[in-house]
Amino acid sequence: MAEPNSYVFVSQRYPPEKGGNASRIRDLAVNVADGASVTVLAPPTSYPPGNFERSWERSETERVDGVVVRRLWSWQPQVENPGLARRLPYYLLFALHATLWLVWNHRSYDAVLTSTPPITTGIPGLAAALLGTPWVVDVRDLWIDNSVALGYVDADSPLVGASRWFQGLVLRTADRITVTTESLGTAITEKYGDQLADRIRHVPNGVDTEMFAPRAERGEGAQSESKSDDGARPVIVYTGNLGSAQPLEPCIRAMDELSNDDAVLRLVGDGDERSRLEALTERLGLEDRVEFVGLVDREAVPAHINDAAVGLAPIKDAAELAYAMPTKSYEYLACAVPVVVTGRGEVRRFVDDSGGGRHAEVDPAAIAEALDAMLDSPERRKRLGAAGREHVVEQYDRAGIADRLEDLLSRLVGSDDAAPPPKHSTVQS
Repeated sequence: MAEPNSYVFVSQRYPPEKGGNASRIRDLAVNVADGASVTVLAPPTSYPPGNFERSWERSETERVDGVVVRRLWSWQPQVENPGLARRLPYYLLFALHATLWLVWNHRSYDAVLTSTPPITTGIPGLAAALLGTPWVVDVRDLWIDNSVALGYVDADSPLVGASRWFQGLVLRTADRITVTTESLGTAITEKYGDQLADRIRHVPNGVDTEMFAPRAERGEGAQSESKSDDGARPVIVYTGNLGSAQPLEPCIRAMDELSNDDAVLRLVGDGDERSRLEALTERLGLEDRVEFVGLVDREAVPAHINDAAVGLAPIKDAAELAYAMPTKSYEYLACAVPVVVTGRGEVRRFVDDSGGGRHAEVDPAAIAEALDAMLDSPERRKRLGAAGREHVVEQYDRAGIADRLEDLLSRLVGSDDAAPPPKHSTVQS
């Protein structure tokens, strides 16, 4: 019997850290590990900054859900919303440590997958490619363009120019490029060249539809009536990163414009914007309408969703974010909880195709109107939730998506185009 293939995934974040990127790599790794050996390289748990103790261990290893997780030392930011000077050591030191690990152990694995952003994970990927190892770069978004759109860096700065050059080098060198949405693949070819099209594969985000499911299907009794802990107030839930790409300020302001005076917005998560959003909530006098739950274990997230009447999945309305598809949207619908989204492109198309919610402009009045329409009609919520659950189970179950990735990796390991650069084959897998 042949030995199973051995893969290494390199990711800047991995559970118990929260967020769609950590969840994506974890779920893919766990499902691929059903038929292969999977090792994940990640830095010590660091995100959101300040929520984890600093580690000085050079390397720590544990096996979780069939995956070997190696935590390689890197600098850990400890302040909320760290600036570039604190982020760069976190990114670069981990990238260099992962590079050394891959070089030292290069005979022990068959293929490497690096997850971006940040683009610095391309450094260990390039090292693997130079050693002749098949390399897949998993692109969740175009980090540089997002940083410019969100005002983090000046579009004309030398750092942006150098970053785009490096991103192009990574994309042109990798054997395969996996993207979360088809429009992200289009954005890559428009920005970095049509010659990349033959290497791009669509591996969407998804959800564990057994873990994220209505309470009745999880064996926990009937679905709740979408009330909060006091048994009376309908809950609007947001789960995930409290960051700049998520327009949560207009969502908070919308709570002051709702016709339903009893509803409460529950923010489950943490991030760079939390302190500012808490101050805004206090300034608006909405402390009794907006709850900041903070970080919770991933296993607790389905319960928070199942307690809700509506899920919120806001994305800023920017052309640079038109390909963004928040994982929380899949999770809400998997729990049969309808969703209100903002933004353009993929997220709007998803909510239309799924039949599981509605779109609103990034404006407090528009968000409030969409939420009121949901809260006022339990039957509508039930109908939208059922349609959304069916769509996600059929199209976005994480196990099926992981099967696609495993097939891609196994074909790449056995193909002739998994050779040292140059390697611009158009063979499909």
